[in-house]
Amino acid sequence: MATKAINLPLVMKDLYGDKVLYSSRPSYTYNPWLLPEEHQSNLLSARELLIAQMPVVVHAATVTDKTEALFNVVGFDMPEGFRIYETRDEYEQILRDAVDNGEKIFFQYAHEETLVPGERYVVPREKFLALNNKSILDSWTKDKFLPKRDVVAIEDFESTVQKWELPFVIKPGDEHPTAGGYGVMLCYTQEDIDKAIERVRQAEGTKQMIIEQFIQPVRNYCVQYAYSETLGIQFIGASQQITEKYGKYRGNTIEHDIEQKVIDAGREIMENGVAAGYVGIAGFDLLVDAQGDVYAIDLNFRQNGSSSLLLLENVLNEGYKKFLAYYSTGYNEAFYEAILEEVKAGYLFPLAYYNGDYKEKNGFPSRFICIWHGEESIVEQRIKAFEARIKE
Repeated sequence: MATKAINLPLVMKDLYGDKVLYSSRPSYTYNPWLLPEEHQSNLLSARELLIAQMPVVVHAATVTDKTEALFNVVGFDMPEGFRIYETRDEYEQILRDAVDNGEKIFFQYAHEETLVPGERYVVPREKFLALNNKSILDSWTKDKFLPKRDVVAIEDFESTVQKWELPFVIKPGDEHPTAGGYGVMLCYTQEDIDKAIERVRQAEGTKQMIIEQFIQPVRNYCVQYAYSETLGIQFIGASQQITEKYGKYRGNTIEHDIEQKVIDAGREIMENGVAAGYVGIAGFDLLVDAQGDVYAIDLNFRQNGSSSLLLLENVLNEGYKKFLAYYSTGYNEAFYEAILEEVKAGYLFPLAYYNGDYKEKNGFPSRFICIWHGEESIVEQRIKAFEARIKE
């Protein structure tokens, strides 16, 4: 059994209040720029479970006895009040029932209005979409902190992109959400441009694209803030983002030594969003280049991958803290045992475990979202050994 209740300085309920339901998974409807497989979306449903303390819609495989055992090892009880789905019909019925019961919903990713009317969002749907629309970042930065960029109609994209000097970045410029770097195309060569053009041709329903100057970062931060009318704007911390050459997201580490001008830039953007009606957690991707200039390359007015990392910091070991995710290669019990061993050793903190055995043994590969914490050299050694073990 657990030895203590969750006691955090800030949880999502503090921001969203009562009679609010949270959903972290993407809608089941088609999105050309966010195509995670269903298991990944189901895993995401429980990513914020420990920092919520409010009703959360979660997949049944994320709240099994295995998840409870992992939470208990680190001293926490299983959160209460979650609502379980297994199928699309069950998930969507939970949302309809919430609307009928007079609840509002905070979506991580906007859903179709035929399912949940826009006024039933905590932040009204049209405003939520606008705040997260990459094509109008200038509205929320007030024309500051932006790289050179063109927002072009889809029919003009191919001719315009050939005129840009490499390297540059291509992004969708509409209300469709992206995540984890998917949908963001870095172009270093003509071959990259050709691949991006083909990708855009396949993106049905996209009306415009963004072509943006590539900024070579010295620092790549996600700075996070929270706002409610009662609490005001709070800076909740920053992380260094780990990305590969072509922009795919690979996790975060907590960063305390962050320039004040970066914190101030993020706060200014948060103030602009709050003035437009935003309530909740937001995370902004801010780069610092070799000249010390700050650039805003993405604004996420919603929870982020490292929100739990930052809000749980006071219950983690001192030192290095790294947010990562893993999936089983098919032998789920061995995967779980490797995780449990590291959690018991005190170096691995569980956020979400998606149990591929919840109905039948090795029914599908299990998945896991976590935080490594402790002395950096020891943690990195254990990460290396753990990753080698789960690949066997």
